[in-house]
Amino acid sequence: MLLWLAQHFQDQIGALRIFNFITFRAVFATLTALMIGLFAGPAVIRMLTRLKVGQAVRTDGPQTHLIKSGTPTMGGVLILIGIAISMLLWGDWSNRFIWPVLVVTLGFGAIGWVDDYRKVVHKDPKGMASREKYMWQSIIGLLAALYLAFSVSGPTNDKVIELFFSWVQSGFEMDLPPKADLIVPFFKTISYPLGVWGFIALTYFVIVGTSNAVNLTDGLDGLAIMPTVMVGSALGLFAYLAGNATYSKYLFIPHIPGAGELLIFCGAMAGAGLAFLWFNTHPAQVFMGDVGALALGGALGTIAVIVRQEIVLFIMGGVFVAETLSVMLQVAYFKYTKNRTGVGKRILLMAPLHHHYEQKGWKETQVVVRFWIITMLLVLLGLSTLKLR
Repeated sequence: MLLWLAQHFQDQIGALRIFNFITFRAVFATLTALMIGLFAGPAVIRMLTRLKVGQAVRTDGPQTHLIKSGTPTMGGVLILIGIAISMLLWGDWSNRFIWPVLVVTLGFGAIGWVDDYRKVVHKDPKGMASREKYMWQSIIGLLAALYLAFSVSGPTNDKVIELFFSWVQSGFEMDLPPKADLIVPFFKTISYPLGVWGFIALTYFVIVGTSNAVNLTDGLDGLAIMPTVMVGSALGLFAYLAGNATYSKYLFIPHIPGAGELLIFCGAMAGAGLAFLWFNTHPAQVFMGDVGALALGGALGTIAVIVRQEIVLFIMGGVFVAETLSVMLQVAYFKYTKNRTGVGKRILLMAPLHHHYEQKGWKETQVVVRFWIITMLLVLLGLSTLKLR
């Protein structure tokens, strides 16, 4: 909105041309979301407390977590409000990449809201049934994947429509340009063509997988939000570079016209996330809930697909990956040993991974801060792929 107003009056007031710079708007998008979160946070927490939107703690989880029962959840709403208002003020609403990221973020946030609502109203820690949750995630993820397959490949909205109809007319067998290939980091020329169907499948798994990975990680005070801020900020840098023809050519990364605008979104996400951390740090005054975790994970996955850095997301989000794999391996091994011997065995003391370390005697703050440090190192490794080729 402010960009539109600035462009409308910049001929009369030359100083307004500064709004055309993405970096300027990204900084203020970050500050806006941060201020909104810090000032609105206490009111939102009081409202959630008044509505008795308290967390229902798993009875089979660490016993030290039982004291957290009743702490307001659904605090992810505060993050989404900060992002939405900041984007409304500082974003370029004519940009074709802003919309799919917002749709995925708010759509997954709505799924999480329903899940959280069922948990707090019905006092059921399981919330929404897994099949129902995955069904809605799949619908949103597949629609986003279909759109991104052509919006990433085409430089303009007209070209996107043209590519889509060309794909239909080809009998759904059309190839995509090289910029839509799966990029292998640390190598200049290694990439794998995906085709439309391959791109859609990969995008679906990245968006839905990242969303659920962040959700699984959100089990300790501040554990999920800080890695999200760090990974999201790094993806914002990738987006800015990919959207610039000169930088992308110099760094041997795909040039995606318009992707630079996602730096605004990443800035807003970072600001809103840091504001939320103010209230979510141990001992947490409010929990993120699925409404925040699913939304932020979906946003990270969508941005990574747009800037063609799916594997780099896998690297930078190593904590999310490890948490997800810990659950998958724990469940698979338990079922395997139970079917074979009649007694289920576990690899870890408790899954997800952060609970395993709690059971080993680590304090909650030790687990959180150490996972933050690991994420910081992984993000630096991911950023190094820009030059180490």
